[in-house]
Amino acid sequence: MNMHAPKFLDTGRWGGMAYISEWQEALGGTINVTDPANGNVLAAVGFCGVADVQRAAAQARAAQSAWAKTQPSTRAAILNRAADLLEQNGAELASWIMQESGSIHAKAMIEIEHGALFIRHAASLAMQPSGMFLPGMDDRTNYARRVPHGVVGVISPFNFPLVLSVRSIAAAIALGNTVVHKPDPRTPISGGIIIARIFEEAGLPKGVLHVVPGGAEAGEALCSDPNIAMVSFTGSARGGAKVGEVCGRNLKRVQLELGGKNALVILDDADLDIAASNAAWGAFLHQGQICMATGLILVNEKIEQGLTDRLVAKAQHLPAGDPSTQQVALGPIISDAQVETIQKIVDDAVAKGAKLLAGGTHDGRFYTATVLSGVKPGMLAFEEEIFGPVACITSFKTDDEAVALANHSDYGLAAGVISADLGRAMALGDQLNVGQLHINDQTINGGPYAPFGGRGKSGNGTRVGGPADIEEFTQWQWVSVKNAATPYPF
Repeated sequence: MNMHAPKFLDTGRWGGMAYISEWQEALGGTINVTDPANGNVLAAVGFCGVADVQRAAAQARAAQSAWAKTQPSTRAAILNRAADLLEQNGAELASWIMQESGSIHAKAMIEIEHGALFIRHAASLAMQPSGMFLPGMDDRTNYARRVPHGVVGVISPFNFPLVLSVRSIAAAIALGNTVVHKPDPRTPISGGIIIARIFEEAGLPKGVLHVVPGGAEAGEALCSDPNIAMVSFTGSARGGAKVGEVCGRNLKRVQLELGGKNALVILDDADLDIAASNAAWGAFLHQGQICMATGLILVNEKIEQGLTDRLVAKAQHLPAGDPSTQQVALGPIISDAQVETIQKIVDDAVAKGAKLLAGGTHDGRFYTATVLSGVKPGMLAFEEEIFGPVACITSFKTDDEAVALANHSDYGLAAGVISADLGRAMALGDQLNVGQLHINDQTINGGPYAPFGGRGKSGNGTRVGGPADIEEFTQWQWVSVKNAATPYPF
């Protein structure tokens, strides 16, 4: 066990616990949280089952009315204090992100920086105008206002556990909802405990936030509990389909941000060194375990060899290892099962004619940066989200062919286009069926001020972030006012 935890995240306060209005034991018992790089136990947390979710949801609903009536300036002040605490304790908290999710230090610090930005953005939402006057047909006054849903359930993944949790939690709270949050059980500290602690210290009233680490049963309970009005889910397309099904059956609003098979299109006039740098970052950052990772590198055949040579050289100089003890570029894959999935996809590509130019091997959970060329439709590497450090190169002759290859996927999360001709890049990009398009950049981009999400298997058209947060985490209410009641003909 980690017996030397720094003060802010002292395990003596939360070890073995869940956060249901306050730190307390979960009815489901406890689980150990381990470092994927070495298997060391970092801490124990409460493991929540259906009964824990139900009592958290009931307490959240009981607290929601008072929280919604709290002055927006008060809600904003609490959120800004939480952001301050995240930044002030960033060095300490980043070490937990590194150990728990296998992140290199730079990626962990991105989570701290972006997490604080998402919270501050949420604070600004609390101060936004919340309604408008409407035209009418008589002498009454009509207006429409945005009101909170009530209780929002949040389910988040392991890969960017802090950011992909707090972006929904903070926005929902800012707009007057209470929250029951289920982080991935592999990363419940980075994705849950840290968030509970910063909001606890910031003065969030009891009952507004609950953190219930748990498995599939807990997630299904969130989607079916009558006290929860909306679910915000970030994860796989398979998991999102299940969440959407259960929420639909229970008539809940659901926001789905799912996976992607994201194409980076490199045109023949691109600077090869810059293009290779973009491709490597997009394919290899955090071992490729990012929903908007560059899953396909579509390169004009005129520059394919030059781009491939540069990308192979980069892959061969990206060491993989334990980020907490070594200077490495790639940390561990999250699980042995995921390593097996990556290897299966690479082997399938080679068996079907792709060329393995770098990597393709692993030492336990440390998978080497891998480059495949000649990747074509019909190969798993072309069709499926890999969630591993595998750069898949496909060549094309014309811009129209590039568009067809990029749109071949059932996913529709992100795409990038790199070209020296801005007009040409934008004309091509306009034809791509994605939720986020990046001209002269790779596919991994995010932040609090833009609506983030996808289409097709990448989501249900909902978004999180920027102007979308008010739309997603509130609903319209029409209010009409007469000076006095009047009679009707009946």
